[in-house]
Amino acid sequence: MTPILTIDGPGGAGKGTVSKRLAREFGWHLLDSGALYRLVGVAARKHGTDFENVTELAEIARNLDVEFRVSEEEELVQTWLEGMRADHLLRAETAGSDASVVAAIPEVRTALLERQRAFAEPPGLVADGRDMGTVVFPDAALKVFLTASAEERAKRRYKQLMEQGLSANLRALQEEMETRDRRDRERPTAPLKPAEDAWILDCTGIGIESVVAMIRERLLVVLSGQELH
Repeated sequence: MTPILTIDGPGGAGKGTVSKRLAREFGWHLLDSGALYRLVGVAARKHGTDFENVTELAEIARNLDVEFRVSEEEELVQTWLEGMRADHLLRAETAGSDASVVAAIPEVRTALLERQRAFAEPPGLVADGRDMGTVVFPDAALKVFLTASAEERAKRRYKQLMEQGLSANLRALQEEMETRDRRDRERPTAPLKPAEDAWILDCTGIGIESVVAMIRERLLVVLSGQELH
C-alpha cells in the first residue's frame, strides 16, 4: 500500500508549507485539497456561476481542468486552471472564502472525492486539507491535525500578504479566519475536526522548521514499523 501522511487543520496553520517541504524531502506526491476547492470557486466566478446553484457547482468540480506542476526553479507547485496559471488567483482572500462555501456543499465534495484519492501513488503521498484523515484517507499511515490560535494564524497570513506586496487588514483577516473556522466546523458534511487517531499538534509559537522536524521524526517512526508512545 502507498504510505500516506495527512495534514489537516484550519486555514493559516501552516499546512501548505509543511506539506510541501515534507513531500519534497521524502520525494512523495503532494495533494493540496484546499487548492481544489479554491479552484472550484475561481472557476465558478470565471464562468459566472451562481454560488446557490449546487448542480452547476458540482458539475464544475466534476470536470475541473486542473494541473499541478512541480517547479524546481521556484521550489513550489504551480497550479494551472483551464490552461492558465492560477497561483495568484488562489492566494486572494476571496478564493479562500469561496472555497469554504463550496466545500460545505455535499455534492461538490462527492465530485472531488475520487479525484483526490487518485493522488495516492507510489512512493507516497502527503495530503493537505481539512478532511484528509477523516474522510478521504481514513487508513493513512500517519494523521496530523495542525492548528494554531486564530490570532497567530492571522498574523502569519498578514505577513505573507505584505511580503507579496498585497494590502491587508490584520483585524479583518482574523475575523475572516474565525468565520471560516466556524463554518468549517459546523458544516454537516465532513466537518473540520481531528480524526480519532490523529496527532494534534498546536504550533502556536513554534517555528515552521521545528514543526517540519517534529512531523518528520514521527513519520519516520511510523514508516519503520515502530510503535508511537
